[in-house]
Amino acid sequence: MDALVSLFISAFVTLFVVIDPPGCVPIFSGLTAGCSAAHRRTMAIRSTAIATAVLFAFAIAGEAFLTALGISLAAFKIAGGVMVFLIAIDMVFEKRTERRESRAEEVKSAAAAKARPMEAEDISVFPMAIPMLAGPGSIAAVMLLVARSNGPMETAVMFAALASVMALTVICLLAAGPIMRVLGDKVEGALTRLLGVVLAALAAQFVVDGIKQSFGLA
Repeated sequence: MDALVSLFISAFVTLFVVIDPPGCVPIFSGLTAGCSAAHRRTMAIRSTAIATAVLFAFAIAGEAFLTALGISLAAFKIAGGVMVFLIAIDMVFEKRTERRESRAEEVKSAAAAKARPMEAEDISVFPMAIPMLAGPGSIAAVMLLVARSNGPMETAVMFAALASVMALTVICLLAAGPIMRVLGDKVEGALTRLLGVVLAALAAQFVVDGIKQSFGLA
């Protein structure tokens, strides 16, 4: 039981850091500025539901997809670990937040150019669900976690961790207004840097596991 609890905590922390629900809050708030409460609520629920479906699809069928392409799990662990490590570096130096804000501004500018009110703009699929929630990093993370799972019990624990993070994500998006008022930019920046360091360590572990498996040391 203790091993399963430890696995859940590890998977939860990894997915929480990669998906970064608090970091998505200011972006979501900016994209839905001026919209009605009902529209913001719909966008929050829909974007999270789409991202959850995408991540679970890769978690379930990702290994079969890799096999069809002739890619070993060890190679994917190494490549995925490097990708997640790059995300961690971006988080520490706040490059990831800048790119997210840039995407958000592009979407808002496109809506303004079409002379359509923000109320009519559906941001649930792009950019919220993909790539902000279910981006390359989060997809790689869920596939890596499933690859590391031994048996159906550990896989179920990983799925529970993913479901928990996505549930927390929709709660954060629904409460975007109050969260922004409480956190502020400085607290959010400090939290992002701290989580980036944790993610870097987890990414390094993914690479180590992949190398061990490649040389038959696992």
